[in-house]
Amino acid sequence: MQDNARVEVAFDAIVIGSGAAGLTAALALAERLKVLVLAKGGLDGGSTAWAQGGIAAVLDQGDTFEEHIRDTMVAGAGLNRRETVEFVIERAPHAIARLQELGVPFNTEGGALHLTREGGHSHRRIVHVNDATGWAVQQALLRAAHAHPNITLLPGQSCIDLITGRHEMRYSGSGRVWGVYALDERTGKVEAHTARATILATGGAGRVYQFSTAPRGATGDGIAMAWRAGARVSNMEMMQFHPTCLYNLEVKNFLITEAVRGEGGRLLHPVTGHRFMPDYDERAELAPRDIVARAIDDQIKRYGLDFVHLDISHQPSEFVREHFPNIHEKLLELGIDMTREPIPVVPAQHYTCGGVLVDLDGKTDLPGLYAAGECTESGLHGANRLASNSLLECFVFGDAAASHILDHWDAFDAPPPVLAWDESRVSEPDEEVVIKQNWTEIRRFMWNYVGIVRTTKRLERAMHRIQMLNTEIEEYYRHFRVSTDLIELRNLLQSAELIVRSALKRHESRGLHFTLDFPQSSAEPHDTVLVP
Repeated sequence: MQDNARVEVAFDAIVIGSGAAGLTAALALAERLKVLVLAKGGLDGGSTAWAQGGIAAVLDQGDTFEEHIRDTMVAGAGLNRRETVEFVIERAPHAIARLQELGVPFNTEGGALHLTREGGHSHRRIVHVNDATGWAVQQALLRAAHAHPNITLLPGQSCIDLITGRHEMRYSGSGRVWGVYALDERTGKVEAHTARATILATGGAGRVYQFSTAPRGATGDGIAMAWRAGARVSNMEMMQFHPTCLYNLEVKNFLITEAVRGEGGRLLHPVTGHRFMPDYDERAELAPRDIVARAIDDQIKRYGLDFVHLDISHQPSEFVREHFPNIHEKLLELGIDMTREPIPVVPAQHYTCGGVLVDLDGKTDLPGLYAAGECTESGLHGANRLASNSLLECFVFGDAAASHILDHWDAFDAPPPVLAWDESRVSEPDEEVVIKQNWTEIRRFMWNYVGIVRTTKRLERAMHRIQMLNTEIEEYYRHFRVSTDLIELRNLLQSAELIVRSALKRHESRGLHFTLDFPQSSAEPHDTVLVP
């Protein structure tokens, strides 16, 4: 760091991330505060826009909060914190109403919201916009944010590290967070953005795996930054693998939504046509995702398959086209007509259930730092996320974090002068191939050693590779000009280490963490909490 300071403070609060959690928080804060929203890449480049299925909420006459709570706890294998589950689910109807006010065009039927059903749910409770709910939600939130005079949206910002007490001009050594250092992707300059309060809404770490439905930027940035700043993380071993990602050699991460199975889709052996899910679970295709993913993985490995089939062609063609227009159109482009033939699918990493530990106000361990959405471990998902609870968590915790900040605003001090980013290391990377090679290596060994089925030996092999790469990547980072690729590589490796460390600590199989060395669940559920 250089001995000069940025003293001008233009914003009261900073939100890192422009998806559902980040924009929900920004809109709530902006009623009273000046808010800066930082986004890596484009404003709609996060996971929210990719969400196909919908948002879970108790709106049907025969449904109850208690049943939604029970379904969530069952899917989470008892690792959920019940007070969190109740907190989120009881606020779901309000979240849906707020989105309707913002203009989200949810599907209706007979004048009421159309509700579909997904795996693990005992009722129809999924509010949706065809099969592109996330895109509709993202656009509505962005329209509202663009229109708000107190919100400044700044895309193209790759955040490097949180600004804490050690970055103050008068070093305090405290863990207080004052904002973030971010690389402007257009100019290549690093800026210190400071504010009284900071909210992480950076999404998950899906791209740590070779096969993932997550967008390109899901590299665990917020989780890694919070960990380096001194925040605890929890349950990072709980990486959800979606059972049904399209198997295609050219299209790597196209998700076939849970709702296809919810509306009658069947999983079949691609050669014999045998419907295999009833062999694994009495709920068949509607079993929770971890069970379905392991069943598909077992079929693929047992019979040497490249994929299995997901077939909904027995439903009327009009029904399929009406319920899944975007998936139908995309598959037609690839030569697959889902109204007439099955879809080849494989499991892929889909959601990060662990993350930065937060309370019901979205507070982290570090004063001034809040977090919401997929980068957090709030206690909602436990050992496995129930379908369509993810967007819901974003709305509830984005609002909760903003509410706590507003309610306690008088206690937030103005940020002190902070050190500017050290521009003295101006050397250009002499071998960009190092970044690409290491990125590829991380994703491959994580898929092979830390995937759907694990063993202690595989985890130890992964940790050995991580330790070797840590030295190499940290040396590279310290000696060359930062770039988005280098920032992401550093965060990917940190996320991988947290996942493996957490997996090695859990000596049982529970939910998404299945290990052949400890195939049974322990009597008492326990979180895996890592302390920096």
